[in-house]
Amino acid sequence: MLLQIESYLKSQLDAVLADLNWPAVAYQFERPKVEAHGDISVNLAMLLAREVKQHPRQIARTIVDRLRLDSRKIARTEIAGPGFVNFFLAPEFLQQGVRHILEQGEHYGRFRDHAGQKAQVEFVSANPTGPLTVGHGRQAVLGDTIAHLLEWVGYQVQREYYFNNAGRQMRILADSVRLRYLELLGESIEFPQDYYQGEYIRDIARHLVEEYGDALKAEKDLEIFKTSAEQRIFADIKKTLARLGIVFDSFYNELDLYANGAVDAVVQSLKKKGWAYQKDGALWFKATAFGRDQDRVIIKSSGEPTYRMPDIAYHKTKFDRGFDLIVDLFGADHIDTYPDVLAGLQALGYDIGRVKVLIHQFVTLYEGKEKVKMSTRKANFITLDELIDEVGADVTRWFFLMRSMQSHLNFDLSLAKTQSEENPVYYTQYAHARICSILRNAEEKGIRFRRMEALHRLVEKSELELIKKLMEFPKLVRNCARDFEPHLLTQYLSGVSTAFHKFYTDCWVIGDDAELTQARLALCLATRIVLANGFRIVGVSAPERM
Repeated sequence: MLLQIESYLKSQLDAVLADLNWPAVAYQFERPKVEAHGDISVNLAMLLAREVKQHPRQIARTIVDRLRLDSRKIARTEIAGPGFVNFFLAPEFLQQGVRHILEQGEHYGRFRDHAGQKAQVEFVSANPTGPLTVGHGRQAVLGDTIAHLLEWVGYQVQREYYFNNAGRQMRILADSVRLRYLELLGESIEFPQDYYQGEYIRDIARHLVEEYGDALKAEKDLEIFKTSAEQRIFADIKKTLARLGIVFDSFYNELDLYANGAVDAVVQSLKKKGWAYQKDGALWFKATAFGRDQDRVIIKSSGEPTYRMPDIAYHKTKFDRGFDLIVDLFGADHIDTYPDVLAGLQALGYDIGRVKVLIHQFVTLYEGKEKVKMSTRKANFITLDELIDEVGADVTRWFFLMRSMQSHLNFDLSLAKTQSEENPVYYTQYAHARICSILRNAEEKGIRFRRMEALHRLVEKSELELIKKLMEFPKLVRNCARDFEPHLLTQYLSGVSTAFHKFYTDCWVIGDDAELTQARLALCLATRIVLANGFRIVGVSAPERM
């Protein structure tokens, strides 16, 4: 309903501008930071000052004097500061907001803005060379939450994982397994320092011993070692992601781009369009024609494509598969490379405006003020499984979302394991559990919510402030999806829980006044809906008991 009231105010303001023959300007509605400044503020007067050649406060006064607003929606209007027009929502409008939330239920905050459109979100995309790390975890949670947001605004979303199971990394992985296999058979081996050192390599080798005994002892072909490693590592990756509630719709193998001729087709297309040329025995892409600082080699003199080539071919398939929105989520180490891929797509004639590349910063684990030392159990990194074991799936997801993806994330294990209001996950989930407890208590006393007409009794300050917070949810969902800012959701949900705990402290929900009890139960139910819907988007549980 907040979006509705903004639409209503816009229509009224536009009508005033038309009556005054003043120019249309791109003004914006905001929620004032200071509570005393109202619920909605507009900067229209300042934007008009140059065109109208009047002081903004004078312009604001003229606008306010001409507005004829419905008092059931807007209680009063004030002019503040250099010329802001501030609007105060009427209690009646806020009370009807509770009704709207209850009627919408689990659909509250959903939109059909992009109904009929397809979006693809590619994330994680780690090659099957080892367990997922904490860094992969942040990307996994960000990608999955963004996919949820896009679904909430109407997109049909596909989650895709892109990987390569060939090349030098996989050869080293296979030989690492082979050497550990021989070691388990009692042979003395020299294990290279640049090979994969983790205990998971021994686990894979152990399974080979169990399955084949010493039958592979003289095997020189690495294929069976590579295949076994890939299958087991991918199985572990999928299990780890499933612990966070993340399931991919598709896995796309880079090798398929070579097998089906997609890479060669792109090369030939770039040549035909005049965007590729030979130099020093290599094939170069004219990236400078598309804003890059220098041209790029796409086929080495050896005939081997550079990494840019399959990436361009892969993204071409995304367009060919009919996605209206293509979202790529990468770590900060990709910041200098993805523009080459976009340039390649431009050269092929695709609209790169349909591609949204998101870059996230890295994660550092802390235990209080101490940086966590690297794992001794599984090589020189902290695995995502270890983190989930330590703090749980809900906390893992929430903490990965607490900061903007553009910000480096310091993950405090001490805080994450704390079960108190200092822990934002615990504090927010506790609000939901407390509401469930209130409803159980009411039912035990034979009280059930049944009277929408009692909502007019919600007039206390903490009641109205909670309602205002709940009414922000749909606009926030739409903005988070548009701007790809999932971290704002966790901040918002923390704000809802704070507003609810304040209401609970100030207002006795179940009392002798039956009508007031009905009104406050309605507000509790509305709060539970918003929290549960928000939890659904960020992928954490909505506990009924804590």
